[in-house]
Amino acid sequence: MPSTSGVREATARTTTADERRATARQQALLRRDLTLAGLSLVGGLAMLALGVAHTIQPWPTRPPTVLFVAPLLLVCVALTLRRIATRTGLALGTAALAADLALGASLGTLLVYSQVIYDACLYGSARMWRILLRVGIGVSAASAIAGPILFGSWRGVQLAIPAVLILVLPVVTAISVRQYRDQAAAERARAEQTARLVELDRRQAVTAERTRMARELHDVIANHLSAAAIHATAALSVRERDPEAVEQSLKVIRENSVQGLAEMRQMIELLREGAGDDEPTRVRLAELDQLIAQARGAGLAVELKTTGEPYALPVGVDLAGYRIVQESLTNALKHGTGRADVAVAYDSGVVSLTVENPINGASAVPGAGAGLIGMRERAALLHGRFDAGHDGTRWRVHAELPTAMEELA
Repeated sequence: MPSTSGVREATARTTTADERRATARQQALLRRDLTLAGLSLVGGLAMLALGVAHTIQPWPTRPPTVLFVAPLLLVCVALTLRRIATRTGLALGTAALAADLALGASLGTLLVYSQVIYDACLYGSARMWRILLRVGIGVSAASAIAGPILFGSWRGVQLAIPAVLILVLPVVTAISVRQYRDQAAAERARAEQTARLVELDRRQAVTAERTRMARELHDVIANHLSAAAIHATAALSVRERDPEAVEQSLKVIRENSVQGLAEMRQMIELLREGAGDDEPTRVRLAELDQLIAQARGAGLAVELKTTGEPYALPVGVDLAGYRIVQESLTNALKHGTGRADVAVAYDSGVVSLTVENPINGASAVPGAGAGLIGMRERAALLHGRFDAGHDGTRWRVHAELPTAMEELA
């Protein structure tokens, strides 16, 4: 496992990398804003130099053109603050607009101020764009009312046109862009949530697969090693008195070891092939004779009774039934008196398994209880029934596994 210091170093490296990326992004945005402000300043100065910037003349004589440079420069500075200090930028821009209107108003400053209004609505709070929309509508309405009064004609309503273009239109445009941006952010959040759910499902599937593989390995290894351990104990206890018994025990140990390795290979090949649980296969339960022969060779007297005609089973049902019988015989060998009765019944849509054996008060090999848990889980995964218990003298395991494909879906 990685050390705590290693985890801390990795976390620190990740944090530093994220901070560097965030800093680089902020610098790129700042350069973009400075470029926009610089281009706006150049365009405004060009309009002043060409003499096409003045819109109204409140004074008897036109103020010097150089005086309009200061409001233009101030509103361009406000443009650079549109992301980092929206309120400050809006305040500077409004002050620049007031100074420019006092001088007579220049087209360049008005255009740049419309961009400031747009940025304040786009990057500011929702409360800010609501206030600016009300102010813009109010100023436009006041201009539409004051225009005919000042000019003495209904044509004076045109005084509201600049107010609408500078104060209302940028706000409406920013609101639309902001809605699209918020919608895109919500869709990204939903996509990220979906991706997290998919990853969670994948991890749960991996965990379930690992649990199933652990259960399979327990069944394959524990069953054969339990028999090997019992016969190894027997061989050690009689090695000086009965060589034939020792040889017989060693044969059983070898047979269980080889069989365990073979079943492990079969399980791994099955996992590699990726066969589904709903695919019919050969009836392994019909080949219980070999399993019972191994149990008899290990010293367990087993009687098998089969009722009904064996038929093709789904892989999950076939394997689960075989493992339940195998685990039950192993438990009978470890904890019983040397005898077990196995009954397999093939009915329409269900296969029933029953294993009974007399109870031995003291078992030669201790158990961890994982076998019963595994058998119960196998039956539950197949929507079947499983019961295990004793009546004081006999231990009984009974399982009913549905075999119909629609019941396993």
